[in-house]
Amino acid sequence: MNVSENIIIALRSVRSNLLRAILTILIIAFGIMALVGILTAIDAAIFSLQDNFIRMGANSFEISPADEGASGNRNGKKSKRGEVITFKQAMKFKEKYNFPALVSVNVFGTSLATAKYKDEKTNPNVRFRGIDENYMAVKGYEIDYGRNFSTNEVSSGSHKAIIGMDIVNMIFDKKPEKALGETISVGNIKYKVIGVLKSKGATLNSNEDRIIFAPLLNVKRYYGTRRRNYNVSVAAFKPEDLEASEAVAIGTFRQVRNLKIGQENDFEIFKSDSFISILKENTVKFRFAAIAIGLITLLGAAIGLMNIMLVSVTERTKEIGIRKAVGATRNNVLIQFLTEAVVICQLGGLIGIFFGILIGLLVAKLMGGSFFIPWAWITLGISVCMIVGLISGLYPALKASRLDPIESLRYE
Repeated sequence: MNVSENIIIALRSVRSNLLRAILTILIIAFGIMALVGILTAIDAAIFSLQDNFIRMGANSFEISPADEGASGNRNGKKSKRGEVITFKQAMKFKEKYNFPALVSVNVFGTSLATAKYKDEKTNPNVRFRGIDENYMAVKGYEIDYGRNFSTNEVSSGSHKAIIGMDIVNMIFDKKPEKALGETISVGNIKYKVIGVLKSKGATLNSNEDRIIFAPLLNVKRYYGTRRRNYNVSVAAFKPEDLEASEAVAIGTFRQVRNLKIGQENDFEIFKSDSFISILKENTVKFRFAAIAIGLITLLGAAIGLMNIMLVSVTERTKEIGIRKAVGATRNNVLIQFLTEAVVICQLGGLIGIFFGILIGLLVAKLMGGSFFIPWAWITLGISVCMIVGLISGLYPALKASRLDPIESLRYE
């Protein structure tokens, strides 16, 4: 018999024992769904974050105090935290940095601000940040209505503001054109709205649209303290110049920090893809957990499938005897029962893969990212089903192939 005939016989056997086969197929499907679904969900989250960082500019990086941001595995050793970047140091770097690139200095104000317009106000969870004229270009923000801050507005610390789309929706009745020229209150300070940001959506727990920008000197005036850190961001004009711009930035910032030759850097260069690398590193454990969950479920399915195949061999003993009597070899019988086990596993696998992809699609939608087909995990699911089918069906198939044809014909 060829492969197609073996598959037809396997499907006929599944149909003749439908309830029993369906239960086994569902167990396999749940195992594969857990495996493919969780792995796809993790990838969807990573790709969503990656898309957001790419929008921020693949040719950009930030300078931060050593060990200030997220860090990966440091072999159990924690590096010494560097001193904060002061306003004077940040502005000196911006002045001295000599490379074809944009430099932005910005400072975090608060994440608990409340924006108010007349009788309307937001919840106290608005992020408030002071920026310069280059921040929008470096970070990939776009102005949907109005304009950016001028150099004069930044240096004078004027009471102007650029607001995110969430602020518009909450206090300007979802009409961005209505917001331009109006005066809002952030805390007790009044600001004139000169721009509305294009919507960027949310990334994990961070809403990129629930934000208000004010000129750098203005936020420094109200939120600046001795320990306040000022962020320095750099975006090279050409992506291929990124490494060179990093090297120049390190040299320039060492001068700004007055570091001597041989002295270690007390600051770090943090690229947008560094966070993705750290995230991938930290999600390895989640991937192993997902695989373990899937394999444990599949182990139960494999035991159930082996039991069904042994029962099938017993029920079809006479059929096996007839096949051998008309010329079927031990190898033919072995392949027939192995094919049947693999077919049952693959049916369960296809159902599991389908629902696993749906889970990935749901996660991608919730994350605001684009959906992709996880070919790697689909291949893994099919391969695992093939292996489970072969392992589960091997002993029953060997038992069937070794049956004596005469004894089998006499079996009732």
